[in-house]
Amino acid sequence: MFPGLDERYSHYVQAPSTSTVDTPGSVHLWHLLDNQQELTERGFTPQGTLLCVHGNPTWSYLWRSLFNHVAEQNLPWRIIAVDQLDMGLSARTGQFRRLADRVNDLSDLTKALDLTGPVTTVGHDWGGIISLGWALAHQDQLANVVLTNTAVHPAGFELPAALKLASNPAVHGWGTKTTAAFLRVTHSLAQPALDPEVRQAFMAPYTTAVKRAGVGNFVADIPFASDHPSRPTLDQISRGIRSLNVPALLLWGPKDPVFSDRYLRDLIERLPQAQVHRFEGASHLLPEDRDVATPIFTWLDQASADEPTPQSAARANGAQYRPMLAEVDSRTTDQSLAVVDVNPPRSLSWAELSERINALAAGLQQVGVRSNSRVNLLVPPGVDLTCLIYACLRLGAVIVVADAGLGTKGMGRAIRGAGPDFLIGIDRALVGAKMFGWPGTRIALNDLPKAQRTALGVRHTVSELLDSGKRLAPTAETFTAADPDADAAVLFTSGSTGPAKGVVYTHRQLAAMRDTLQQTYDLKTGSALVAGFAPFALLGPALGATSVTPDMDVTAPRTLTASALADAAAAVDATAVFASPAALTNVLATRGELSGAQQAALNKVSLMLSAGAPIPERLLNEVQLLVPHAQIHTPYGMTEALPVTDINLAQISDAGQGNGVCVGTAVYGAKVAIAALDDAGQPAAEPQNTINTTGEILVRAPHVKDRYDRLWITEELSTSIPGWHRTGDVGHFDSEGRLWVEGRLAHLVHTSSGPVTPVAAEHAAQTVAGISRAALVGVGPEGTQAAVIVAEATPAVKKASPAPLELTQRVRSVVAEVGVEVAAVLLVPDLPTDIRHNSKIDRAALAQWASKTLNGGRIRNP
Repeated sequence: MFPGLDERYSHYVQAPSTSTVDTPGSVHLWHLLDNQQELTERGFTPQGTLLCVHGNPTWSYLWRSLFNHVAEQNLPWRIIAVDQLDMGLSARTGQFRRLADRVNDLSDLTKALDLTGPVTTVGHDWGGIISLGWALAHQDQLANVVLTNTAVHPAGFELPAALKLASNPAVHGWGTKTTAAFLRVTHSLAQPALDPEVRQAFMAPYTTAVKRAGVGNFVADIPFASDHPSRPTLDQISRGIRSLNVPALLLWGPKDPVFSDRYLRDLIERLPQAQVHRFEGASHLLPEDRDVATPIFTWLDQASADEPTPQSAARANGAQYRPMLAEVDSRTTDQSLAVVDVNPPRSLSWAELSERINALAAGLQQVGVRSNSRVNLLVPPGVDLTCLIYACLRLGAVIVVADAGLGTKGMGRAIRGAGPDFLIGIDRALVGAKMFGWPGTRIALNDLPKAQRTALGVRHTVSELLDSGKRLAPTAETFTAADPDADAAVLFTSGSTGPAKGVVYTHRQLAAMRDTLQQTYDLKTGSALVAGFAPFALLGPALGATSVTPDMDVTAPRTLTASALADAAAAVDATAVFASPAALTNVLATRGELSGAQQAALNKVSLMLSAGAPIPERLLNEVQLLVPHAQIHTPYGMTEALPVTDINLAQISDAGQGNGVCVGTAVYGAKVAIAALDDAGQPAAEPQNTINTTGEILVRAPHVKDRYDRLWITEELSTSIPGWHRTGDVGHFDSEGRLWVEGRLAHLVHTSSGPVTPVAAEHAAQTVAGISRAALVGVGPEGTQAAVIVAEATPAVKKASPAPLELTQRVRSVVAEVGVEVAAVLLVPDLPTDIRHNSKIDRAALAQWASKTLNGGRIRNP
């Protein structure tokens, strides 16, 4: 019949019409896909029914993966996927059917089928609004709502360009009926491209102009104009769904040029209970682009079980909570330094900081920032960012932090995914927002000329907000305290293992992060810290510590020099320094520039923290000479849980060499466990603490993230071991209970003898003369992969090439001592790293490059 579709599911049903566009007594022949017979043959009573409604110009074939999944997994779900009248293989009625008619038609069909609840509606494109219309009319039967790439209202937006062209009178008839142009354009949106047979199947019901009449009428019935005949129905449905008190799932392809993320944000606002997953790289035909069946049925099982959400579990926890602003609020008359900028010189006392935060909060409130509003902060660390962060926390607004270290493309993807309501940025960020269409009401950090302000779409400036807020003379008591378990921040991961993910923290979890750092490192009120590592920049005021940002580009850690670090330390008589490994590497490279006074400032430092990537002991010993009186610690953690474990330099020396990087023991409030790997490299479902057993590292702590933002599937995977966050890292415990990190789960080399973790092999390779940094990657199919070392050479090579035979043999020999057989050694000028840390090697990119190179491709630099 059609590829991927069992012909047994295809049925025709006669249904009397009650539509006013039809002659009284009309009966229409509907085509639909239905697996009821198969369920009966298997002896199943349906757990529920999925009523699936396609959009334009597809048909019920769009939902074939749901039928196949139910059959393959032997699930007790009935699926009915309809072909709307004048569409697919259903009857051509010869009437112009508007939105209200189509909702009514669907009710006519379900009545003829004698469909009873519980029903889950599933809609795509314009099938989404139609399925919701049915849902509102049948709430007694409705159990759940599932939507993929659709819109329920113009929401103040213009008609998307593709639909605007198709609706143009000069193009409409020719593009949608006379020819198959509209169908071909729609099918071309698939990412990846449709197989020719599948494309042909989607075209099959629409081979003539007569058969395409419904396609054209569907486009003509798009009710974007306020006076359109179908607009009242659209308004009624879009308003009505706010009252739907059932679970909802929104699955989305962000590359959709028709229904972009702005429509997703509108749906989230109307269905706040919805779980959301954005499939990066997917487009309009989401059920073709990605596997939607697996998450739909996984979600349905959970919706039926009525499991508590992570936030409800956090509320039930009842952990002790001290707000992030508590320290600031306790020091409203304190004239000592709170925050300092070095270049240009600028500082605020605690009293001034408190006053400025409250004035900014009042100003933001006046322009519409409310509790739960999302505010994207594209502002460098320093006084301004500190004040904006705490003003948002004061209001209960959600800060969105996607820094420039993600690169323009990565940052844009993150911002669109988070969907901020407001965007506050420096000039360069506002230019990017304008160029790339980032969402959010624009607020400029700096005052701008009128022409530039207009061109960039800036509505307000921070100085205007401050002025208007100050006139109200607000205090902490002016504002309603934020709910501890409400969202407080969306912080983005580095993107070193795929697109950066938004990580949601509640106010309680941010406060727990502060408490963990305070207890683990004895960061008492009155401490003074240099924040050369962006994640720590927001915590200074909450810790009661005077904080300073050194003169550097925090999105490029290697721009931190020894002089800049020392000057920052001197500005506040720093007792603590937070810096990334890449930043410290450049600090050491420039330490010869230090004056006596600058070295004296560094001599006062008692705590040096470096996080973000592993640091060789050799480098740490050099850092110790730079800060001779400091305890040097290298906490291990990630954006989802910072920190997890901690170790100092002396403990690193005691641990010695081993399989991986020793990261010590759990920090205050945290627990760590291992999910052992099987022979295929898959983690077990149970946590354990067995010595020398390699597995995925698990963590639980009050400061672990609440969830991934609009990535429901990713969140489900990360919490699939109840009570634990799956980090995606692999490691083991030694006999002293110390944790060793061996690499990432995604970077395992799947050889014929089992999974191989990369770090031990890389460390061994780096001991060979002529090798600087090395990465171990797998080449070939999983289960039979060959282990390949890709390395930077000393002296550096200008072009990528296979290593000389003698060097290859030496690398193979030392790596064999840690149990890894190396198939090849490749030399490159530079190993690709993530943008944010400048230190995490992008092994996934290297693996692809090595595969192409060793398969006879032209040797290019990765």
